[in-house]
Amino acid sequence: TSSLTFLKLLFLTDSLSLIETHYNWPNMKFSALSFLSLFATSQGFAPSVMTQRSTSLEMARTPFISGNWKLNPQTKDEAVTLAKDIVNSITDKTPESEIALFVPYVFIEAVLQAADGKLSVGAEGVCPEIKGAFTGAVSASMLQSIGVNWALAGHSERRVIFGENDEYINGQVLKLLELGMSCMLCIGESESEYEQNLAGAVCAVQLKKGLAGVSKEDMKRIAIAYEPVWAIGTGKVATPEIAQSVHAECRKIIADMYDQETADACRILYGGSVTPESVDGLMAKPDIDGALVGGASLDAEKFGRIINFQA
Repeated sequence: TSSLTFLKLLFLTDSLSLIETHYNWPNMKFSALSFLSLFATSQGFAPSVMTQRSTSLEMARTPFISGNWKLNPQTKDEAVTLAKDIVNSITDKTPESEIALFVPYVFIEAVLQAADGKLSVGAEGVCPEIKGAFTGAVSASMLQSIGVNWALAGHSERRVIFGENDEYINGQVLKLLELGMSCMLCIGESESEYEQNLAGAVCAVQLKKGLAGVSKEDMKRIAIAYEPVWAIGTGKVATPEIAQSVHAECRKIIADMYDQETADACRILYGGSVTPESVDGLMAKPDIDGALVGGASLDAEKFGRIINFQA
């Protein structure tokens, strides 16, 4: 049966090649390769066709390089100086990408002014409520009123230290989307979960709970940041191969939740002690679409090198 299938495919290939030559089909979206991708079995031509499809879709996703300042720096002047130095690292030779800084609430307006439109400035978190008796909280509408479009949700430090659970995180996501803003949903497993080979299972739960109620259309304003907890602030970095395998699994989960088109369009960033030394290898992988950088984003020279990645 497999020999007969191969002969049929060989015949179809030769025949379609003649048609392409006669009708100039190579200049059209439909080609012999496209036809074979529909006809081929999983034992035949399908794997190579899928590889080509993945590469073209990868090229369509704009890289996203972002920094998370966390509880840093200590003064407004330091924040402005750091922001300006980072902006100065963006040149005509910088790879085409989206660049953002997620900074403490009190520095947002000053950093926005320092950025001068050269990069986006986002918040490190947001309250899922709009108003009311929520002392110390900052709402999405407050952020939007000062020019913020992006906010983080689900960072491991918020999950572990501040006890924000999946339901609370989902509320953040939905509130941002409701106001037309964008959200970077952070997911990732602990070291013990990684050692037990549970990375995919943990990411699946966090994705499904974090994105509950999010429509296919709204997924255009969602980015995912995979941050293995064991690599955040530890100096440990998942190898490009490890990160790629988890990113590919996350994309499969999104495809199962929505469809392949949505999964292929969704940007999945890697976070976890990203450095100038590790960024190129990470960005060379097909399913790694950017980086959420912690410590290195507090050093303009280091973050500048990450912004100017080579892949």
